[in-house]
Amino acid sequence: MPERILVQGNEAIGWGAINAGCRHFFGYPITPQNEITEFFARELPEIGGVFVQSESEAASAAMLYGAAAAGVRAITSTSGAGWGLMQEGMSQLANAELPCVIVNMQRGGPGQGTTRHAQMDYLSTTRGGGQGGYKTIVLAPSSVQECHNLVQLAFHLADKYRNPVVVLGDGILGQMAEPLERSTIEFDPLPEKDWTIRGMGERDAETHNFISCGQGGVIPVPPYTSYGAFLQRLEEKYRTMSADEVRYETYRIEDARLLLVAYGSTARVCQEAVDMARAEGISAGLFRPISLWPFPTDVIREKAASGTEFLVVEDSLGQMVDDVRYAVEGKSQVHFLGILARHLPTDGGMILPNRVLEEIKKVT
Repeated sequence: MPERILVQGNEAIGWGAINAGCRHFFGYPITPQNEITEFFARELPEIGGVFVQSESEAASAAMLYGAAAAGVRAITSTSGAGWGLMQEGMSQLANAELPCVIVNMQRGGPGQGTTRHAQMDYLSTTRGGGQGGYKTIVLAPSSVQECHNLVQLAFHLADKYRNPVVVLGDGILGQMAEPLERSTIEFDPLPEKDWTIRGMGERDAETHNFISCGQGGVIPVPPYTSYGAFLQRLEEKYRTMSADEVRYETYRIEDARLLLVAYGSTARVCQEAVDMARAEGISAGLFRPISLWPFPTDVIREKAASGTEFLVVEDSLGQMVDDVRYAVEGKSQVHFLGILARHLPTDGGMILPNRVLEEIKKVT
């Protein structure tokens, strides 16, 4: 029987990592994800794991690189400005094809921004914020239970594709407390990590070139015969991810003429707004992307072709709405409700269901 406990989303991230077999955390505190750092500092020493509070987020990514190259499951977490500081390391991890998990509990605004919750790192997360055009799978939980479950999935996908995987949450999700059924999720078997660094005694020509210079640049050769072969391999991997790792959830969409599109904590607000709209006879539904990259473009495109309109709700000035507009291809209306619709009188509030319902009535 799974153990049932009451925890915050940030703590559920930690339990998910431990249940996935992760015993290595490297991170630097930043609001609103400090509970993740605190969790690992408390729990990992108790089970023989390694916790390191790094001197910066850039150092966290470098430590993650070393641990992943040794073949262990490792994780870091950050938010906002810290996410920006990690981007060189993210690019290097993708370049070396090192499997690891990075959690970004978003905060608001550019620069240092605010410690308050928001969803303003969508584009920098789903597009690869560092140099070089790499891609990472991005998973977006909307509950404490999903924080736990998707972190385990993230580790599995990271190992499956030898690629960093990002879990993208937000301050509300990280701070809210809900019941969690804590258990280990079973996935398909993974191949042996025969590429890992195992020390000088076991070194051979195929396993020690994560930072080698050769073939025109700093690329992981061998086994690639040229830089072009390396890029071809990445392109094939990204295409496979894009085809096989699309995830989403729907709510009352069968007869919906208006689909709300939202992720994370905002999706839960929208689900309540859908119920309120249905109570007033409005045929609204909810489409929640779980994988933000790869984005479920084809499903939205099919809905648009049948005449369905869309209302994108996200706690930003508009980021995911661009992906929806791309999917729709101008064949239907795409409306937007963003951070400026937060409940007032305080700008630290949130977008509430009744404000979403007002927008639903306006566009239908």
